Amino acid sequence: MPVIDADTHVDESESTWESLNGGSYARYIPPTISSRPEEAKRAGLNAVTSRWWLVEGRLQNRAVRDEVIHPPRVRRELEDVPGRLAHMDEMGVDVQVIFPTFFIRYNTANAEAEWALTSTYNRWLAGKCAESNGRLRWAPVLPLLQPEKAAQELRWAKANGACGFFKRGYDLDRPVSDPHFFPVYEEASALGLPVCIHTGHPLPGREWDRGFPIMQALMDLVDAGVPAKFPKLRFGFIEAGASWLPYSLSQRGANKRAALRGSGSRLPQLFDLEPELFRANRFFVTIDPIDDIEYLLKFGTEDSLMIGTDYSHTDISANLSALDEVRTWADQGRISQAVARKVLETNPQAFYGL
Repeated sequence: MPVIDADTHVDESESTWESLNGGSYARYIPPTISSRPEEAKRAGLNAVTSRWWLVEGRLQNRAVRDEVIHPPRVRRELEDVPGRLAHMDEMGVDVQVIFPTFFIRYNTANAEAEWALTSTYNRWLAGKCAESNGRLRWAPVLPLLQPEKAAQELRWAKANGACGFFKRGYDLDRPVSDPHFFPVYEEASALGLPVCIHTGHPLPGREWDRGFPIMQALMDLVDAGVPAKFPKLRFGFIEAGASWLPYSLSQRGANKRAALRGSGSRLPQLFDLEPELFRANRFFVTIDPIDDIEYLLKFGTEDSLMIGTDYSHTDISANLSALDEVRTWADQGRISQAVARKVLETNPQAFYGL
């Protein structure tokens, strides 16, 4: 089976929006605004936040990346697809699944702008991934302000190499369980594409909440019975690690434990409360090397855990050696070789339908 990097990224560039030039949607092309290093220093700006996209009249961070730490720009922006594939060979990775960078923060109430930018991004990325002979797979960004149009876009994406779709935990100021998204879930289920609930903070002034919507998303999906409404649909929780799982499950299990207090019965361990939660709901989670893997496996997650490098980024989730860490766990006896293969190969293959 192929080794799958379950969470990587592309850095969008001016070429991402080129197809909008000269057309009726050209006004939505986001230009780049930047400060000279000396100006940024005088203004007290951090070097990595001295460049922005100008998006519909507001500034949105476009990071300045240090190529000593990050992969070279031409690989991050998919200008050099063969170079990125060669780097994957060095890392022992057969397939990367690519998520956006720009759309982690993008937020709009303008349906026309959303359609212009998402559909253009999807076609640009599909074209780049088509050069990789199936080794670069991708998750489209959908125009969720128009669910029926989003479903149409999802059909196009599936036909052009997509293996899931990008979804934040709190898009359009709505939880993932909101019926507004059901037409998209229905189409994804019919196409065999999973929902990839990825770290993101689309609401202005809410950059602090990167991981919290993912935590809430799991509980909202279960409480609203969404997996039962779409019994073939798979759900992934991407780029928030997995250390939050015990806390989230403890909150869900609080009433069960409270009901047993005073009954003379032994209170169940946290991991005994819902041992089939992940399998029954088709939940998959990307882990971080810092997570307590032995403890997480007690929650019935053996068939649900994946790992990604966050390739292109260097935030708290990024670790280009993440897949090697899983191999080290197996070599050290922390997990079995069979579990390591599930994390690196079997589980992401099942989730993304590869």
